[in-house]
Amino acid sequence: MRALLLPEFQNAMWFRNLLVYRLTQNVPFDAETLEAALAAKPARPCASQELSTYGFVAPLGKGADAPLVHSSQGFLLIASRKEERILPGSVVRDALKEKVDEIENEQMRKVYKKERDQLKDEIIQAFLPRAFIRKSGTFAAIAPEQGLILVDASSPKRAEDLLSTLREAIGSLPVRPLTVKIAPTATMTDWVKSQKAADDFFVLDECELRDTHEDGGVVRCKRQDLTSDEIQQHLEVGKQVTQLSLGWQDKLSFVLDDKMIIKRLRFEELLQDQAEQDGGDDDLSQQDASFLLMMLTFKEFLPALFEALGGEEIPQGI
Repeated sequence: MRALLLPEFQNAMWFRNLLVYRLTQNVPFDAETLEAALAAKPARPCASQELSTYGFVAPLGKGADAPLVHSSQGFLLIASRKEERILPGSVVRDALKEKVDEIENEQMRKVYKKERDQLKDEIIQAFLPRAFIRKSGTFAAIAPEQGLILVDASSPKRAEDLLSTLREAIGSLPVRPLTVKIAPTATMTDWVKSQKAADDFFVLDECELRDTHEDGGVVRCKRQDLTSDEIQQHLEVGKQVTQLSLGWQDKLSFVLDDKMIIKRLRFEELLQDQAEQDGGDDDLSQQDASFLLMMLTFKEFLPALFEALGGEEIPQGI
């Protein structure tokens, strides 16, 4: 068996992406209770005939005794790991074609869809034990006081994998993606058009512009002055900003898209240096200090971002 080992977790505890979920009911998160619940769904290797497995791992520290929940000043950090067998479709197709050709030539008959599907399943089962194994990890932070769950993912599918497994572990998880009252596209377009963002935010040098028509064009700009006449001309003919790089105070920079996904988060050296000073000499203390400082920064940053985007939308009944 060969394993395709990818880096699961970064050394320092700084999220690189952010999907924000709002708890719609009060959930009494307790580190000890959550620890016991996650222990019922641990990450484990794929068995020989399994395509994938999914479970929880220790977010910080190593070894069997490392806790599955890291708690720091009321914030909780958890992590999941997915292990999947990578079986290239081209390999399966080639093997299937070879088998079908063999049957049709030797038995002088046509192989139809039902039999072809059965042969494909048999080939997959035969190849699975020899397939590459890929591991990937996802972090999530729970902020009970703020009623938020923050997932370090740029894909809603990847975030939902973690949230649905967490829901299975604890029995109930009433969450929804956080939304704002004004479409992010409208706000970002206004910021670039007026050449001024909300207080404490500033526009950087990257954006994506899309035509509003169904088959309209897309313009992607990197390392470009977004106040230039060229950009303004695109806006004048009706293109809208669907992705924009922004900075907040002197603490972080990020790319925001029209679906409220925050990508390419970068915490400025000022924060990283502070975390290094706050942490001890060992890696675990450093990671704990980074996590706590990151969450305290999010506690200030996220409400400011939601307000800048028109305020959080709260559906009726919540």
